[in-house]
Amino acid sequence: MRIFLWVLALFALAVGLAVSAHFNVGNVVFFYPPYRIDMSFNLFLFLLIAVFFGLYAVIRVIRIARRMPARVEAYRKKKRENEANVALREAVKALYEGRFVQAEKSAEVAAALPENAGCAALLGARAAHAMRQHDRRNAWLAKIEKDPAFRTARLTTKVELLVDDHQTKAALEAVGELTAKGARHVHALRLALKANQQAKNWDEVLKLVKTLDKHDAVHPALSSRLRELAYEDMLSSRAHDAESVRRVWNKIPSDDRKRPYVAVRAARAFSEYGLHDDARSLVARALQTQWDERLLRSFRDAAAEEGTPALRTQIEQCEEWAKKHPTDPELALTLGALCLKQKLWGKAQVHLEHAVSGQPDPQVAHEGHYLLAQMHERLNRPEEAARHYRQCALASKP
Repeated sequence: MRIFLWVLALFALAVGLAVSAHFNVGNVVFFYPPYRIDMSFNLFLFLLIAVFFGLYAVIRVIRIARRMPARVEAYRKKKRENEANVALREAVKALYEGRFVQAEKSAEVAAALPENAGCAALLGARAAHAMRQHDRRNAWLAKIEKDPAFRTARLTTKVELLVDDHQTKAALEAVGELTAKGARHVHALRLALKANQQAKNWDEVLKLVKTLDKHDAVHPALSSRLRELAYEDMLSSRAHDAESVRRVWNKIPSDDRKRPYVAVRAARAFSEYGLHDDARSLVARALQTQWDERLLRSFRDAAAEEGTPALRTQIEQCEEWAKKHPTDPELALTLGALCLKQKLWGKAQVHLEHAVSGQPDPQVAHEGHYLLAQMHERLNRPEEAARHYRQCALASKP
């Protein structure tokens, strides 16, 4: 409809101009002695309009010509930007597809645009690292080392790649630099945890695990395992004497002391330095919280001396547990071993035979038959002893 109105208006204007020109009889005379020029008014108007549009066209061409270099430069810049942005998207896509060579090449193209240089450097570093090109990886990261906007991203990427490459010392240095300015987000803490775990900095591992547990940022199984590894190291490599064992044990939180693995390792450390009473006490407390076969073995290994009140107390404690766990073969083995040490032959035989009856664990069967064989030897029953020794040998076979 709008086009139709424009055409109608043009036709009306043309008709109006034709009618006006038909009835216009005026002349225009130009004098320039000794010359004189006569022309109709209509021709004069036509020439005037033609000169106007001619001058307008010339001026327009001059202006366009003057702006041409700037427009060409703007066009080239826009083209470079488009190419760099396309390359950046291609680099991301290629990186996640596992085409690392193409990803690095695209990152090089994308880095030509200053606005993309930071992101392109991170992508290029990851691609180079995936190809085990450590020099190129470090070169990519060095390109944005002085860019404050990418400081955290660069350090986080650096720590992650160094941890993956097991360059523990360099990773810890990057972690220190990352946390120096207060970068304590969850991912940074996870990376710091991995770096300190590789470096076996167990004190720091425990702190990080505790922090991550508050944010539910680490799987409970992994958290438990890391705590166990940390306490094992603390109770072994640092325990040079009895007092040091006690100091380390007192530093462990009460909840962790009840974990079977921790309690077993601590009981072993206490027993190594003759602190059997402490070993039995901590194992008994742990068993009240969680029933575990490993704790029973530690309780058995930390048995008191023959004929002492402590050994009788151990036996009574096991008998109380047996009321709650009458079918536990590990408990029967422990009770039988304690009774055997106390020379309670009848009780020892009953409990040990109960331990090896049915389908017990091979370790339980082996130790049970071995203790029964020793008991029958001490009671001068060679045939019974030989039979249990044979059973012991059979239980040892895979």
